[in-house]
Amino acid sequence: MKLQQLRYLSEIAKQQLNLSKAAEALHTSQPGISRQIQLLEQELGVEIFIRNGKRITKITPPGQAILEVARRMLQDADNLKRIGEEFNDKESGSLVIATTHTQARYALPPIIKRFIERYPKIRLTLRQGSPIEISTWVASGEADLAIATEAIELFDELIMIPCYQWNRCIVAPPQHPLLEQEKLTLESLAQYTIITYDFAFTGRSKINLAFESRGLQPNVVLTAIDADVIKTYVEIGLGVGILAQMAFDPARDKGLRAIDAAHLFEPSTTRIGISRSCYIRSYIYDFIEMFAPHLDTETIKQALAHPQRQEPA
Repeated sequence: MKLQQLRYLSEIAKQQLNLSKAAEALHTSQPGISRQIQLLEQELGVEIFIRNGKRITKITPPGQAILEVARRMLQDADNLKRIGEEFNDKESGSLVIATTHTQARYALPPIIKRFIERYPKIRLTLRQGSPIEISTWVASGEADLAIATEAIELFDELIMIPCYQWNRCIVAPPQHPLLEQEKLTLESLAQYTIITYDFAFTGRSKINLAFESRGLQPNVVLTAIDADVIKTYVEIGLGVGILAQMAFDPARDKGLRAIDAAHLFEPSTTRIGISRSCYIRSYIYDFIEMFAPHLDTETIKQALAHPQRQEPA
């Protein structure tokens, strides 16, 4: 049994059983992958895949169990490499951060700047996606950290560490009637067309729950994953926007006005997700502390040891 065979197996599953895409991703040939998987099946004495001619159609039950073990073995092999790198050169390596647009655009820039200044030899990569996508990337080992508000808790492979809480604001063009209200209510907000985040992004569930609790049906005419897109359509008069407070900057957003909406919605918690099986290098601990200063190395290690004890920061 070879690690390369396990890599082939893992990549085939990752590519939805498409051998051509797996071969392309691994920079090898499709016949070569097929041959190695056949050799692995012969050695283990079970069929890993169900085939229809040359096409793989399904993973068998023993194949699923083998795949889970293979992924753990590949993660352990990667951890061994990380340990070697840690003690040979603490200042170089790579860090892949999977996060949403809001975090990448508004929360992370000063942190990224500080980190690059501290670790100029680290290859830093930002991957943006939905909370489900970024959690999947970390669970599969394609990214080191997930930073998101939604969905991380759905992944048992990840340990969640709360970073900070945040709330929302309402953005509207100057002279909008909502700006004249002494205290904004959900009832008055529901009278206008609304532009806000796509359901899978950035605390949208808190918005829905708030309206539902008052028996209101908001008229959401447009959703987006990008706060800048929301603000653009508010500026042209399509509606009022509900977005993260951090996404409004009076100096940049001069064509809009913001109304604090913290009294209307429950706060959301941004968390960092880390794979339970991943070896964490020292510079990753440093990055987490830069992002959330209360999370020093010892606190993170305790969180990893006792994840059920974590409460929102």
